[in-house]
Amino acid sequence: MSQFDDLLVKYKQELGGTRDISGIDETLLTAVTKALGPSIYNDDSSRVSCSDKTELDRVKNNFLIGKMGLKDGPNLDAALQEVCEQMGSSNRNKYRAVFHYLLVKKLGLESKFA
Repeated sequence: MSQFDDLLVKYKQELGGTRDISGIDETLLTAVTKALGPSIYNDDSSRVSCSDKTELDRVKNNFLIGKMGLKDGPNLDAALQEVCEQMGSSNRNKYRAVFHYLLVKKLGLESKFA
């Protein structure tokens, strides 16, 4: 199994902790993970820190606004906070791929990865 495939297994397990694992869209998870490029292989950049406003602003500006083409607004901040809550404050491994996947699902952006 490749390193990418190993990471996908880890991400699916992480998603299983936040929701029913049978409801995971594996095709979407794979597409979101591939879109993140090499950042998934670096220990620091592969995670999102919800306690760091700069990090959340980076996700909002680079991913939601830059890559997904959304307009800035309170709905984006609310979605970020909801995903942070969904993943749990005690979870120190908020993997970027899982975080972005949950944002895509929450904001209905699945068609951007079709």
